[in-house]
Amino acid sequence: MGEPGPGPVPLYCVPHAGAGTSAFARWSASLGRGVEPRPVLLPGRDRRRREPRVTGARALFADLLRHNGPPPQGPYVLYGHSLGGLVAYSVARALHRAGRPGPALVAVGACPPPDAAVALTDAADLPDEELLAVLTGLGAVPPEAPAGGIWRRSALGVLRDDLRLATALRAGADGPLDVPLLAVSGDGDALAGPEVMAGWRRWTTGRYAERTVTGDHFFVRDAALPRLLGRACRVVLRSSAVEGSR
Repeated sequence: MGEPGPGPVPLYCVPHAGAGTSAFARWSASLGRGVEPRPVLLPGRDRRRREPRVTGARALFADLLRHNGPPPQGPYVLYGHSLGGLVAYSVARALHRAGRPGPALVAVGACPPPDAAVALTDAADLPDEELLAVLTGLGAVPPEAPAGGIWRRSALGVLRDDLRLATALRAGADGPLDVPLLAVSGDGDALAGPEVMAGWRRWTTGRYAERTVTGDHFFVRDAALPRLLGRACRVVLRSSAVEGSR
């Protein structure tokens, strides 16, 4: 018998601002073989809703390590959507600085690069109505969210703190990644369309690729994205197998 093949590639999935992990609930089938989705739940939402939310980089890194463990020894991939893209970038940079195993690929979707001018940068402290108007104008309010009531009470506070976290991560961006980077945009995204996402090219010294899928800011809920990421993860898996055979 030959040597056992490599295991599935862990794909850590970090959600957009204000969100839990429900957008990734059905990803397994669309990702396809050889990929293991690992949704990352940040504090202050879903089953962690009673925990204090994080608004700074050090608290974020400590929380991720505590709840997700150290990086795997084998190849793994980070995907972040919107705010999650900044988290994925920042985690990869922090691992590099600490000399720890980094991801084989960082993928970011619907997330302006750290140096982009973003209308939401100073929006965290706006009055409710003004903040909602800005979010709505940028297509950053989920289309199924009701105009008020429970959604406003439960989500707006999380969104404010996530915007503060995004501002902190942008301010802490200290250089390009040294790993391959995949930037994914929605063709109807008013916040981070293809032209905006193209700015990520400056944020890696490794291989770089851009892809555009059909959808608005929340294309994370559609099947095209996990299919794309599944193919990217299988490339990582094949590359790892080739490296291991040398």
